[in-house]
Amino acid sequence: MLGKLWFQVILGMFLGVAFGLILSPSAFALVPENIAMMIAPWVALIGNIFLALIKMVVIPLVMSSIILGITSAEDTKTLKSLGMKIGPYFVFTTIVAVTFGILIAYGIKPGNFVSEDILNTISTTTIAIKEVTSFNQVSLPDMIVNLIPVNAAKEKLDGNILAFVILAIFVGVALMNMKDDDAKPMKDLAKSFQAFSMTIVEWAMKLAPYAVFGLLANITIKIGFDAILSMSMYVFTVLLGLFSLLCFYLIIVYFVGNIKPLDFLREIKEVQLMAFSTSSSAAVMPLSMKVAEEKLNVPQSISKFVIPLGATVNMDGTAIYQVIAAIFLTQLFGIELTLVEVVVLAFTTVGASIGAPSTPGVGIVILATILQGIGVPVEGVALILGVDRILDMCRTTINVSGDLTAAIVMKRLTGLGTKAKKIAEGINAL
Repeated sequence: MLGKLWFQVILGMFLGVAFGLILSPSAFALVPENIAMMIAPWVALIGNIFLALIKMVVIPLVMSSIILGITSAEDTKTLKSLGMKIGPYFVFTTIVAVTFGILIAYGIKPGNFVSEDILNTISTTTIAIKEVTSFNQVSLPDMIVNLIPVNAAKEKLDGNILAFVILAIFVGVALMNMKDDDAKPMKDLAKSFQAFSMTIVEWAMKLAPYAVFGLLANITIKIGFDAILSMSMYVFTVLLGLFSLLCFYLIIVYFVGNIKPLDFLREIKEVQLMAFSTSSSAAVMPLSMKVAEEKLNVPQSISKFVIPLGATVNMDGTAIYQVIAAIFLTQLFGIELTLVEVVVLAFTTVGASIGAPSTPGVGIVILATILQGIGVPVEGVALILGVDRILDMCRTTINVSGDLTAAIVMKRLTGLGTKAKKIAEGINAL
């Protein structure tokens, strides 16, 4: 068991929290506070290297996987069928997630459980948050045009991964409409890029247990359990929302994919654990595709298209977290939202979650943008920053579960899985 990566990751998690509590000024404090704060970034070094490796290959991995997924389709008719179904499905599940979040947040009202002492500490906290253009300042036609990556270098610097997804789709569709001799070199290049990316990810995965240890130790040293305890009702509300979304996925899997919920969870547990420990959908993308193909019997033409696309677009866990956090802060600051404002918040959250980079911590940046639109002081983000890492791990787990659910749904809706099964049965009969 000691040789299993999932066991090493779990061990790293427990040891990281234990080590952090030993050094944390708000816990056991076995060393002076200044020394503990000096140790924290060094402990997190391997974790930050791990995340940097993942960020380095996320774009070539996403692009090559989508290109290969599109070109592996049997014909343009199959590709069109898949494309016409996956977009509405992703939007539908995101709307469901946001609806769950609104109902649960208004039902529990976690903002009413925070003490005034905690609220008073916000005013003295300053956060550096990346400026993001408000949805109100950009027209819908301009947003659509901006999806086309005219300047790839600029998109890379801006972290706009969705633009690269659009580019990969254009490339994949174009290759399918080219002569085989002309398309082959670029297909081979995509295969090489994917192999390169997978190699880097394999190297990174060897660091995963140490990365988890360092990242959790670092955050535990800085916040201890004080921040978590003071925000316990908010954390409970988010976790309840994420759990309800997972149950929604299990219902879909049962009725659409004809897979028992416990069987589904058993097959994807390794992906969920890796997502929980890394907080990155991109980091587990190769494992997600492998599990989809080998354990869930999803054809490659679906898994290599849906999983990378889902890691960029299908952020239901992030969406439900953002809307609960936004409503929590409106309750905290005594801001009453009208029905129209709640609807606007819902649609803004859906739009903000789609195309969010599949890397840790991005939810905070997006949340700050949403808060500005409803009149909540951006400094309020400081209050939820202490528990964000833990919730980031949980919502990433739900995000990858949603991607695998989507792969099963697309397998059923396109009929590719049934077709592949008949071909395999025919080969076996021979």
